[in-house]
Amino acid sequence: MIMAVKLGSSSPPPPPPPPLMGMTVAKKCGSVRVLLGGNKTGADTSSAGGFPSFLPKEVEKIKDPFARSLARRIERLPVKVGFSESCIMSSCVKPLIQSDINPVVLLHCFDSSCLEWRCTYPLLEEAGLEAWAIDVLGWGFSDLERLPPCNAASKRYHLYQLWKSYIKRPMILVGPSLGAAVAIDFAVNHPEAVEKLVLINASVYAEGTGNLTRLPRMVAYAGVSLLKSIPLRLYANILAFNGISLATSLDWTNVGRLHCLLPWWEDATINFMSSGGYNVIAQIKQLKQKALIICGERDRIVNYKQVVRLRLELQDASMRLIPDCGHLPHVDKPSSVARFIAEFARGDCD
Repeated sequence: MIMAVKLGSSSPPPPPPPPLMGMTVAKKCGSVRVLLGGNKTGADTSSAGGFPSFLPKEVEKIKDPFARSLARRIERLPVKVGFSESCIMSSCVKPLIQSDINPVVLLHCFDSSCLEWRCTYPLLEEAGLEAWAIDVLGWGFSDLERLPPCNAASKRYHLYQLWKSYIKRPMILVGPSLGAAVAIDFAVNHPEAVEKLVLINASVYAEGTGNLTRLPRMVAYAGVSLLKSIPLRLYANILAFNGISLATSLDWTNVGRLHCLLPWWEDATINFMSSGGYNVIAQIKQLKQKALIICGERDRIVNYKQVVRLRLELQDASMRLIPDCGHLPHVDKPSSVARFIAEFARGDCD
């Protein structure tokens, strides 16, 4: 399935220097306070490689230095939701800095994880932005041993409870591919939580999961098993990126399917697919927030006509086109995406 497109960067940016703890740094249009430490609310101990113990052990085989670096920062926060008796230990990457500018909250594509942001995230921090990378309920590395509903409404409610508990300020919500549908659905239902939207190669005109909702259970599990297979994920990388070596593509495939190795992944994915998925076509014209649309010039998954349609249907939107770039600009061209997000977050200050 083309929705399974995964991660990588043909020319990753150099890693930023580690921040100085406890400093308040003057920035254009405001100040930035570097937060002390990186305490793990979820109380998970690290493995020998410095990775959180809840990540699949296969994380140690990943070679991409940016994926390894961001993986070490993933933690789980308790999020109380009404449809579960206990808190859901929810995976995310928390910001190291606190900014006067409203926080940037990064969602991810269909069946992906916060590791998708491994190249752009450090550049956003380097730009002085307070950035969160959050795993959408049902995907990523949250603890779903007691499986909650993973339909669109549950994903929205979970994100709202996480925002209400930890972020607590209007956010610049960023959604790539199907994550754009997640962002639109959330912004329409919780406008008080969203200041602006960034939609990257937005996949927002699908009418849910269609006939997949009626698949026999055995067939559905067989299909989901195929979804996490290395050949299919490898093919998705070929669709998403141009001119990458086989060795690099295999490593990115291992990054992209890491969350699929958690024991509840199949059940959570089938729960979402059978629920009908996302259909936000009617919500697009309801959006009142200012939006930035970012698209890759060589995207082979989302048709450019859909990007133009989205630009026309949104009430207040601007668009940025990235040359020589495929479906995942935040992986393919992280410096461009980080610059566009930073400028948009600062508004007229720049």
